[in-house]
Amino acid sequence: MTTATPSSLTLEEFLKLPETKPVSEFIDGRIYQKPMPQGKHSRLQLKFCDGVNQVAESSQIALAFPELRCTYPAVSRSSSVYGGRSIVADATVFIWERIPFEADGEVPNAFEIYPDWTVEILSPEQRATKVISNILHCLKHGTQLGWLIDLEEGLILAFLPGQEPIELIQRISSL
Repeated sequence: MTTATPSSLTLEEFLKLPETKPVSEFIDGRIYQKPMPQGKHSRLQLKFCDGVNQVAESSQIALAFPELRCTYPAVSRSSSVYGGRSIVADATVFIWERIPFEADGEVPNAFEIYPDWTVEILSPEQRATKVISNILHCLKHGTQLGWLIDLEEGLILAFLPGQEPIELIQRISSL
């Protein structure tokens, strides 16, 4: 993951910048570019979103999105301003009632709310601590479930608010 650190970039300034490929995230004043997803990563991401949507979309239970930007505004604490994140998880799931549909029934381009479930698929070039930090940030701001999928280790770690991680799967079968 590469980083660029303009001297005084704000969340609002970051959001005005053009999108990058691969996507960039804004975390506490710094820009981090995520690695480009590779084949196994992309296939799992697609299968996850398709699987959730096959079960939940027609019944209007939930909707899964691949690589959707979710923005968390900065929060003031005493005299300092903390945060401001705009992150792009590999997959996010929103409960139907929380999706900010537009007047015409379409999904908006910008989501300024937390997802109900965030999923990160660890790429070989990524640092697990950076990805876990994003999951924990989501949990602190309302997300109810976070998954870290490590294809190289063949496991899924589940994160729930206020609990230690749970190892769900010890060996992910081939895609």
